[in-house]
Amino acid sequence: MRETITVNQDVLAARRAAADRFRTRMGDCGTLVVQLLSSPGAGKTTLLEATAQRLSQRWKVAILVGDLATDRDAQRLAPYAPTVQITTGGTCHLELPLIENAYAQLPPDRYDFLFVEDVGNLVCPASHDVGQHLRVIVQSVTEGDDKAGKYPKAFRTAQALVISKIDLLPHVPFMVDAAIEDAQAIQPHLEVFSVCALDHKGIAPWCRYLEKQREQMLHPVHAQPMTSAASHS
Repeated sequence: MRETITVNQDVLAARRAAADRFRTRMGDCGTLVVQLLSSPGAGKTTLLEATAQRLSQRWKVAILVGDLATDRDAQRLAPYAPTVQITTGGTCHLELPLIENAYAQLPPDRYDFLFVEDVGNLVCPASHDVGQHLRVIVQSVTEGDDKAGKYPKAFRTAQALVISKIDLLPHVPFMVDAAIEDAQAIQPHLEVFSVCALDHKGIAPWCRYLEKQREQMLHPVHAQPMTSAASHS
């Protein structure tokens, strides 16, 4: 005998509430949480190296980095900021409990920026709120300029797009304007930055944007309230 039980309850409500609590706690401490999403090899870690080098001249930065295996990215980033590797063992995305556990492993301090480098994947991470204030897509010019149309949820739930590896533009059939048009057709308010992290080209305006977003988080009365990625899903 089969029986159907109707439960009038949002099973994801508890997860959303936990993410909101983490986001609020970080905001109250003055910490802007920035989540980076991309396909594998788009340049998230290299972008974070350049970003941490610049921001750490003035601000306290920490990094949580997710991968299926190894701590290679954490080793790369550790010289520039306190870093904790999250090894998922096969899971294709990060979730809030992993973030909270890794955050507790950082040296006790009041950080101005906490970067969360998610597992390389534009599908699964887009459905999980990890308590971020900003969700950023990193798209390299080697991937093709049609990523947004193929992975709309990732772009729809993001607030910024970083087009990386622009030094390779002369060698690949990537149209920057087409990529931006495709992305902003899905998320019209998407901020866009073009960078070559290896030589730090474009890193200054990208970091100024991050500083501005943190200022808006701290003083929302003087700016439009920031929205989490989850509010766009």
